[in-house]
Amino acid sequence: MKGTELKQTRGLKGHLQYCSTRISWTKQGNETLERLASYGMIANFMVYLLTIFHMNQAPAANLINIWIGVSNFTPLLGAFISDAFIGKFKTIAFASFASILDNVSWVLGFGLPTILMACSIVLFFVGTRIYVHRPPEGSLFSGIAGVVVSAYRKRRVLLPEDGEIDVSFYDPPLKKAILLKLPLTNQYRFLNKAAIIEKNDLKPDNGGANPWRLSSIQQVEELKCLLNIIPIWSAGIISFISMAQQSTFTISQALIMDRHLGPHFEISAGSMVIITMITVGVCVLFYDRIAVPFLRKLTKKESGITVLQRIGIGMIFSLLSMVVAGIVERARRSHANSHPHSPMSVFWLSPQLILLGLCEAFNVIGQIEFYNTEFPEHMMSIGNALFSCSYAGASYLSSLIITVVHHTTGIRSHPNWLTNDLNAGRLDYFYFLIAGLCVVNFIYYLVCARKYRYKTFVPVGDEHYHDVELSTVKA
Repeated sequence: MKGTELKQTRGLKGHLQYCSTRISWTKQGNETLERLASYGMIANFMVYLLTIFHMNQAPAANLINIWIGVSNFTPLLGAFISDAFIGKFKTIAFASFASILDNVSWVLGFGLPTILMACSIVLFFVGTRIYVHRPPEGSLFSGIAGVVVSAYRKRRVLLPEDGEIDVSFYDPPLKKAILLKLPLTNQYRFLNKAAIIEKNDLKPDNGGANPWRLSSIQQVEELKCLLNIIPIWSAGIISFISMAQQSTFTISQALIMDRHLGPHFEISAGSMVIITMITVGVCVLFYDRIAVPFLRKLTKKESGITVLQRIGIGMIFSLLSMVVAGIVERARRSHANSHPHSPMSVFWLSPQLILLGLCEAFNVIGQIEFYNTEFPEHMMSIGNALFSCSYAGASYLSSLIITVVHHTTGIRSHPNWLTNDLNAGRLDYFYFLIAGLCVVNFIYYLVCARKYRYKTFVPVGDEHYHDVELSTVKA
């Protein structure tokens, strides 16, 4: 594809995204209130388990991580249901009501998150009339499976040589709801065999006779999209482990630190996560209003930096947050053991929480933007589900690390790192361990990002799209 055509394609997609801002205020408001509710509930959950249920610290952290993992894997099921059966609007509405009913069971301490979730649902329904209601179009998973089966069945079929006209590939008209088409590429070239038309593959009306024998070019490229993104997605899992700690061990630290604001007021341990949320809000505003225009002049890129560079910066903040957390915990432990009646101020936890906020502003938002721009518009739900699954995977991996550390680091003369008494344990070592994992993961991410090639799209109806190579723009 020529440079001018690439710009026109990107421009069309950008125009579509710009038009969507007319209704984005309800969506963003809904997500903001939902996130406030979720953060508040998770932070209070750790306090509840430690102070009311009197659970040990490590099992309590594991329980929270498992619960977060389960709740973040459900969007994948939701994406399947919405795409195949009832549509996105009904799926979100049903899930929202399910969430509010679950929160009502926590009578005390979870009232505010419940109210926020209720406001989120109200705001969601306020925008009902201006939403674009798209009917379910069938499951993407069946199409993806069909590509794999079709390519395997035609594994002995020879592909056309480079430069030949792709007259033998199945390219039926796309549905009206799809405005951007994925061009045929040579990446994962063996999958192209799934779209080669053989004898008896077509019905009299030129439709595919057997979806397990013949797939369209669009279906083949959708699978390639998924395969292309998996390495970047997998790197995001470990980078989120640091974020999982702010809902568990950071709360444990806050419980034994000085939380007084003046002589008569004491803040709750769960309220410390507000520092992260404030940082995200300030950083996003600064980044969009000041940093991007400045970087745009330097790099000549519309977004200032590439989305993969933004994710990488977030990963650095994730790593730094665990290094700082380890240093602060070492200082807190030393101070507590030498001055048992004068604990450190809880606001010494602020630096690591600020860094986690910067991590979220760059890494989390960057990943969401990455999935939304690299997947076709009708695969957005899968992209959002992948993001949730990466956070779920981080929660499960965090639980595994906690379990291993809890059972292997204790010796007769010294308790394990994550013992209930933080002053006797070595939580700082645990933070440094996660920082080490983040270093290894960041190297892996750099390799994946360097090899990644951004997807290109062409408008539906463009006749000059066959056998177009992917853009080779590097991260």
